[in-house]
Amino acid sequence: MSLRFRQIHLDFHTGPEVPDVGADFDPEEFAATLEAAHVNSVTCFARCHHGFIYYQSAAHPERVHPHLVRRDLLVEQIEACHHRGIRVPIYTTVEWDEYTADRHRDWLLIDENGCEFGTKPLEAGFYRFLDVLHPGYLAFLKDHVADIFRTVPVDGLFFDICIPRPSLALHWIEAMDAAGVDPENPQARMAFARRVMDEFMLDMSAFVRSQPGWTPECTIFYNSGHVGPRHRSSMDAFTHYELESLPSGGWGYLHFPLTQRYVRGLGKPTLGMTGKFHTSWGDFHSYKNPAALEFETRHMIALGAHCSIGDQLHPRGKLEPATYELIGRAYEEIEAREPWCEGAVPISEIGVLTPEEFALRRQSPEAWEQRLPEAAMGALRMLQEMHAQFDIISSDRDFSAYRLLILPDCIPLDGDISAKLASYVERGGAVILSAESLLDGIGNPTTLPWLPAYDTGPAPFEPDFVAPGPELRAAASPELRETAYVMYRRGRLLAPASGSTALAQVHKPYFNRHWRHFCSHRHTPSSGEVAYPAVVRLGRVICFAHPVFTTYQEMAPLWCRSMLSGAVRLLLPDPVAEVGGPSSLIASLTEQPSLRRKVLHLLHYVPERRGQAFDVVEDVLPVYDVACSVNAPGTSEVRLVPDGQPLSFALEGGRVRFTVPVVRGHAMVELR
Repeated sequence: MSLRFRQIHLDFHTGPEVPDVGADFDPEEFAATLEAAHVNSVTCFARCHHGFIYYQSAAHPERVHPHLVRRDLLVEQIEACHHRGIRVPIYTTVEWDEYTADRHRDWLLIDENGCEFGTKPLEAGFYRFLDVLHPGYLAFLKDHVADIFRTVPVDGLFFDICIPRPSLALHWIEAMDAAGVDPENPQARMAFARRVMDEFMLDMSAFVRSQPGWTPECTIFYNSGHVGPRHRSSMDAFTHYELESLPSGGWGYLHFPLTQRYVRGLGKPTLGMTGKFHTSWGDFHSYKNPAALEFETRHMIALGAHCSIGDQLHPRGKLEPATYELIGRAYEEIEAREPWCEGAVPISEIGVLTPEEFALRRQSPEAWEQRLPEAAMGALRMLQEMHAQFDIISSDRDFSAYRLLILPDCIPLDGDISAKLASYVERGGAVILSAESLLDGIGNPTTLPWLPAYDTGPAPFEPDFVAPGPELRAAASPELRETAYVMYRRGRLLAPASGSTALAQVHKPYFNRHWRHFCSHRHTPSSGEVAYPAVVRLGRVICFAHPVFTTYQEMAPLWCRSMLSGAVRLLLPDPVAEVGGPSSLIASLTEQPSLRRKVLHLLHYVPERRGQAFDVVEDVLPVYDVACSVNAPGTSEVRLVPDGQPLSFALEGGRVRFTVPVVRGHAMVELR
């Protein structure tokens, strides 16, 4: 099973009052429009969030949209696309279905107040949550899927809205009692809900694979708007992962790279999904800026993903020409670049453990679903701006695949992770830890022999000031001055271990700001008195007293990134790739092993906050004379692709040095 690179997710949520549904649909025009826009896969609808079906269903004729003019709309879409070699996975909804919610209120999830989850009475929307644990609803879903297989050839299935949510319906309480789960414990309820969703997905995938007409090429995906560590327990249900991530629709520009850098390590193909909309789903007659769509799709291929762009078909069934002109411009360029992306694997030397994995133990049930932990976002920002090659990982990964591990701010040192880290360090691995990552899972100090320091509790001052020492200053980029820098968030009080070295010291303020004693507008200045260490090194392990990653995500002080870059440089003096240019440049190194070539992607698109709600990309700002160095021994040719322009280069040891004359949005360099 392999994914197509140029996909469309074609929403078709059409309310019951809308007339003439599909009246303007022309099969040949539909498929020709997609083909002209370089689309080679389109996800079309069997059933939408309003609960309506878009083909002549033998099993559920009452659910066919009441104003569907083209009674076999889905069938005609598939036939026309297949004639042109365009793949057509089929969409159906799981937890949102207004038709079903109105007629089977006993199939709805019930919250702790005895109310239905989601849309309230007299509110517009189809967001009430249906219950996959209810045997009646599960039987309907399986009957619906079997009906799809009986009606059309199934290239794949996209099951939407598969979000774990606990319920206090009677059959849930009975099931929790039978499983020994305390219904009064919110965390236990949430863990049970995750188990319910995992079992539903695994069972449904087995059902799909049992259908006549199923083939191994049939893709299966369950969408919850985010893919993360919780999906490890249900991996067998998925053939691939689709990363719904519309930057202007609530996800932002950090969500896709954070998620993709994690998911690409799960061993399945990945698909990035953005939208053509200015904002988000259902934003009819709006258009994303061309530069933004260009950036989003090229960012996908640079990080090893395939591409999907979300659109919504007009109720009358005609694709909008302006939309497919916009999409076609982006996909034409993706098609030209595919030969250097097919089978490409990322080259990463840094692994960043994600706090998302540990939210289950350390935070409230609501935080378990947090898609973007602040510490992870701060790490992503800093490493991306440093042009580092890194993955986001969970503790079950093979640590030996990385030369350096980073534990940002709140990764607990307990259980298996401590033993794995000890073995990793013993074999020569390097580690950077910060703030509460020196504590165990219940917040107690750890006494691990490989740690440079021991945490003795919260620091007494907030804020305090960090004065980097000469070794850290010399390694940092941009440079650090011989001065003290304010650290806005409270750090930890570190006691250095025997044999460790302080790379930076904390200067304490005269006093903490208080109503009895304060100074000026914000905080008291430094007294110049050294109080305790701020950055400590022991061998190949460095720890920071402060939550530098969370601080950077909140306030972006350049000195935090500079200190991190210095620590990384001290532990990795010979990174696999070094790239000049501004910090707004993104660099991603991939490899196509079967073709014996590496590909360096350079992207320069700058998201800008122009409205109050989200960032936009409008202008492509060129960057000139970008100096690059890649560890690629045996390289005999360096050229820009896909145009084939050769670049002069020098081999020094195993490193290849060259300069990219200009990066206009996206440049790809092949090292053969």
